[in-house]
Amino acid sequence: MSLGFQMLLWSVALAFIQMLVAVSGCILQVGLPKLAGSREGLAPMTGGVGRSQRAHLNMLENLVLFAPLVLIADIANRNNAVTGLGAQIFFWARLVYAIVYIIGIPWLRTTVWGISVVGLVMIFLQLL
Repeated sequence: MSLGFQMLLWSVALAFIQMLVAVSGCILQVGLPKLAGSREGLAPMTGGVGRSQRAHLNMLENLVLFAPLVLIADIANRNNAVTGLGAQIFFWARLVYAIVYIIGIPWLRTTVWGISVVGLVMIFLQLL
């Protein structure tokens, strides 16, 4: 398994863990009965719970970009040290991003997001 695929696998695991954190927080904030219902009229989650939801959604948005890049690199046989490093940068930055977002450190969050984008760009440039 290529390094890119390994990082994709770990990124999916991270997204899953982020989902569990967000759902657990929602249960604690509003209770399971309200979440099991239609959720109509449910107020937006606040504090760390709301941030964990937004961090999870942001991870999903970025996985939509990361996964195809890793797959294309593999299919096109363009995996190399740069694509591997880009994938590692993406994963580790996303892990830090999730923590920083949930804690609530805005400018650091944006900086770490930018670092994850560098990883995406590194992979993309190897495919041109």
